Amino acid sequence: MKHQLFIVAFYWPPAGGPGVQRWLKFIKYLPKDQFEITVVIPQNPDYASTDHSLLKDIPEGITTIEVPLKEPSRWIKKLFKRKTKKLQRGFIDKTPGLLEQALLWIRGNYFIPDARVSWVKNVVEELESSTAFAKADTLITSGPPHSVHLIGKRLKVTSAFKNLKWIADFRDPWTTIGYHKSLRLTKKATAKHIKLESEILTSADQIIVTSPSTKSEFQTKTSKPITVITNGYDLEPNQIEQPEGNFTISHIGTLLADRNPLVLWKALADLTKEHADFKSDFELILAGNVSSEIIDSIGEAGLKPFLNLEGYVSHDRAVDLMNNAQMLLLIEIDAPETKAIIPGKTFEYLASRRPIIAIGPDGSEIKHIIQDSNAGNYYDYQGNGLKEYILENYRRFKNHQLNGNPTDISNYHRKQLTQQLVNTIVN
Repeated sequence: MKHQLFIVAFYWPPAGGPGVQRWLKFIKYLPKDQFEITVVIPQNPDYASTDHSLLKDIPEGITTIEVPLKEPSRWIKKLFKRKTKKLQRGFIDKTPGLLEQALLWIRGNYFIPDARVSWVKNVVEELESSTAFAKADTLITSGPPHSVHLIGKRLKVTSAFKNLKWIADFRDPWTTIGYHKSLRLTKKATAKHIKLESEILTSADQIIVTSPSTKSEFQTKTSKPITVITNGYDLEPNQIEQPEGNFTISHIGTLLADRNPLVLWKALADLTKEHADFKSDFELILAGNVSSEIIDSIGEAGLKPFLNLEGYVSHDRAVDLMNNAQMLLLIEIDAPETKAIIPGKTFEYLASRRPIIAIGPDGSEIKHIIQDSNAGNYYDYQGNGLKEYILENYRRFKNHQLNGNPTDISNYHRKQLTQQLVNTIVN
């Protein structure tokens, strides 16, 4: 008899961005002769970005249940339009205006743990009345939005589901996530977040996290078993030969104002001034949503003539840009709270086989992955040696020797990671 597995995933195609891919790929590789899979998703959600190319990746043979929700962002957008869209995409100005402060305060103190909390009641009612869910063996909730985990908590206290195994998957931390500081939480709201997080961590039968640092944090808050299953890649690793074209340094994904490595822009500006051939060959590509602060800093450094803003791109286009870059940028916020964050694109960067320039806080999980995979260099925001590293790789480029590394990265393939998930579910 097949294992009856239900997964509640707020992000699902055509949602864009990295959050959708984790469970889309897990479901792709879960053995269909072992699992009967049902995915619970929102009906007509208001996603900050969409990527219709991901629709083709939805596996056949699974069941989806669409549950209605009311999106606060829709009626807020009627009032505030462009400003709301910026906040949806994670763009918070360093010195927010009064309107933005008000929106952040409302988001932080009236929608706890997040703006999708109203969906919880609808999903619980849907599953409580479902004859298929009555036969479920395992329920997995994936957050953020962390309100999704409240679905598991409410169902676990129902006597009809007392034998249900509930696994809470945390793609990001909860109360220690960096953006909480921007939400202007009151003491009451902060206490409620902490209380809800504790209730989830102690009520779930098993916890899955994406980094060892998050596991260490959660181990101080619960005695429940915690498994680390990182994100990964689902591509054929790129050929390691040097691509054709300019000396392109590319960043794929969102660049928030707090991810602004001034030392990098200065190093690149210096190289364009000191080396005429570098100036002639260099191109800086930013693909994704980029904050105006980042663009201003690049302009102030004198790099505007070298900048190519691709805007938001499909996943297929993102992969193409990765594979054809000479070097790739991986930038994280310089804050202790981001040490546990491993951006999903990290693993596709590894599969692209292009040398990586990673910049972030001391002690970051990213550093260990980059070093262990021999995939590039990691720098803090002081950037010691960064300029020299770029120049070294540029000289390899000029000699047609800027090849990728052949290190075995198969442990990060989605198929391998899914086997870890299988073991977690059935054991």
